[in-house]
Amino acid sequence: MTTPASPYEVEPPSGKRLLRTTLLALVGAALVLIVVVLPAEYGIDPTGIGKAAGLTALRAPTRTLEVKDVIGGNETYRAVEIPEFGQPVPLPNPAVHQDEPQPFASRTLEVMIPAGKETEIKTVLKANKMILYTWSVDRGGVYTDFHGHDPEAGNEYFVRYKEQQEGTGNHGSLVAPFAGEHGWYWLNYNDFPIVITLTVEGYFDDIKDYGIF
Repeated sequence: MTTPASPYEVEPPSGKRLLRTTLLALVGAALVLIVVVLPAEYGIDPTGIGKAAGLTALRAPTRTLEVKDVIGGNETYRAVEIPEFGQPVPLPNPAVHQDEPQPFASRTLEVMIPAGKETEIKTVLKANKMILYTWSVDRGGVYTDFHGHDPEAGNEYFVRYKEQQEGTGNHGSLVAPFAGEHGWYWLNYNDFPIVITLTVEGYFDDIKDYGIF
């Protein structure tokens, strides 16, 4: 007597179907290896997709910047052993005073920024050198990013001292935490041109005007 086929029995896949499924799985694994694993883990990006997706950045070597505290340390001056009567207490960080071979420099610049344009003005400073500055805009407001960077470390690395989303001017001082370029990025978001007047005084080596862009 023949036993009827169970309705729950599943017909095993054919050899051709198994081969196709296996090949598809291998192709998918290879794509993941080439597009994801190699760029992220080894920095190898044969297709360019890894760079576009930001995966190669995961493998990029870590870079560091050394930023020293050039004016700190003297908050502990009271903990220094008191010398003999009439003698000064030695400062833990005597670099707060620096002799210079020449008087400080002073420069005033006027920069006209057309509507929707931007510019950068940078002072070139050695580490520990100081500037005093003041700037103002003739009308309207302007976006400002006061920052510094070391060109030898790459232009993508910078430190920010002050950011103003909408400003008409600013006054202050800066002691350079490292040798490099320290200055201002301005964006004129108005529909009319503006003029910025900048005055810098101090021990800077140069002022770089990067022009309008």
